[in-house]
Amino acid sequence: MQYLVTMTTHVPRDVSEATVDVVRGREAARAAELAAAGHLLRLWRPPLQPGEWRSLGLFAADDVDRLEGVLVSMPLRIWRRDEVTPLAPHPNDPPAPPPHRRGAREFLTTFTLVARPDDAPGDVDGARAAEAGAARELARRGNLVRLWALPGAGRALGLWQTEDGERLEEILAALPLRPWLEIDTVPLAEHPNDPARRLTAVPDPKH
Repeated sequence: MQYLVTMTTHVPRDVSEATVDVVRGREAARAAELAAAGHLLRLWRPPLQPGEWRSLGLFAADDVDRLEGVLVSMPLRIWRRDEVTPLAPHPNDPPAPPPHRRGAREFLTTFTLVARPDDAPGDVDGARAAEAGAARELARRGNLVRLWALPGAGRALGLWQTEDGERLEEILAALPLRPWLEIDTVPLAEHPNDPARRLTAVPDPKH
């Protein structure tokens, strides 16, 4: 099973920078070990306020108890609070996620399906069927990387890569289900311990 983990670190004021650097070094080594074992899949930085230390991680574990064992094994956990969101398979998840394109930006989107009082019978069902085809095409183009079901009815999480935020907004606006979707978008920045950094990214097709 896969999980999205929001990791927020608060270092006590009496801890020296030298100690922090040592723990961060151990964290990087442990992240590499967890990636090699198949537990740590991705790491990102979300938008941060000055002085804020927060990361988003995509983890794999058999269950939440084993995930906790993985998280506890990470050195920064001594100063960190973890919020775990379980991710379930989504029928429109690309069977073969496209590789990361060099120069592309990554984004997470949370989708919530909201019915409208004026909906005609079958409107949403028809849009759902069209959405599956759109997801396949967006994956083929290399824009839709992953799609998961979130806890709660009609909720999903998407991982995207595009040239920039404006291009992502164009893609989202054209989704067949867009009239029924509330969308929250989080732009992602590279994390130094992200396992994907060790993989060779494919060139952007525009270059």
